[in-house]
Formats: sequence, structure tokens, C-alpha cells
Amino acid sequence: MKFIETPLSGLYVVEPEPNYDHRGFFARAFCAREFQALGLEPTVAQTNISFSEKAGTVRGMHFQVAPHMETKLIRCTRGAVYDVVVDIRSDSPTYLKWYAVELTQDNRRMIFVPRGFAQGLQTLVDKTEVFYIMSEFYHPESQRGLRWDDPALGISWPLGNPITSDWDRSHALLDKRQKLESC
Repeated sequence: MKFIETPLSGLYVVEPEPNYDHRGFFARAFCAREFQALGLEPTVAQTNISFSEKAGTVRGMHFQVAPHMETKLIRCTRGAVYDVVVDIRSDSPTYLKWYAVELTQDNRRMIFVPRGFAQGLQTLVDKTEVFYIMSEFYHPESQRGLRWDDPALGISWPLGNPITSDWDRSHALLDKRQKLESC
């Protein structure tokens, strides 16, 4: 696997390095030793799948607060997404900065999202499926979110008129001076 550093410390795009032959290819999608060698948490507590029927669907910006903060390794297994990650570590020099990467079934890229980041995505095509590897179990009492369209974040989403959930629309807008809870 190839780990590509991003401008946000601890956030990596991960690309498989396929070994091709006449049958196709074989590639590792996860190796705890390689993650540990970079100081990245390799714990796997659960895996999740999201399926979105329509292009333009937005899921996010989601995170869990202490004591249940989580890391995520995310891959699009069908279709394509524009995946966005926001640094919500209040002591970080990149606090409230965001980074985006296109994950598709064809490029097979993944994104490793460390603790202290919010993550969301927008589907770019109909019938898109995303696979998540999570380091922590889901704890509803620790679940939080940021508004996907918050002007304080200024995220540039590729498709207009997004399909969102009531919960994703319910988050209060940020004041850039405020610090997020337990991040």
C-alpha cells in the first residue's frame, strides 16, 4: 500500500499497489503493521456500509467525541464519492481546514481519517456504496456532526441541490472562534 500524506497532519490517502497477472490483480487493502509503522491506529472494532440511491447525496460531516473518538478507513466499492474531512482538533494549526479526495470503484483509493476529524461525502453517481472500517463501536451518545454547508468551513461540494438527512441539516452553524467539544 502507498500512504500519501495530505496537508492535514495524520490524514492519509491510501492507494493499493496491485500485483497483476493474467487473472487480474491482488492487492492488500489493510495491513496493521503498515499502519502502525506510520503511527496510525490499526484497531478494527466494526465495519459499516452505506448505500446511496441517487447522485448528490451528502452524508456528513460526522464524528464521535471522547471517550469514543474513532478512526476510519473509507473506500468506495461501487460508484464514486467526493470525500471531505475537516480537522476539528482545537489545538491544531489546521483547525477547521478541510481536505477532499475523490474515491471511486475504479481508483480503489481509501482515506484514513484519524481521531479528531469530521468526515462526510457526496455521491457523484447513482447507486453508490461505501465501505468503512471503524476503530470504535458506534455510541449514539457520542455522535456529533457539523453542517455540510457551514459557511465557516467553506466546503466546495461538486454537485448542487444535495439530498441530506434531517439530522445532517439540524446541526448549528459554527463560529470559527468556538472550540468543538472533546476534540
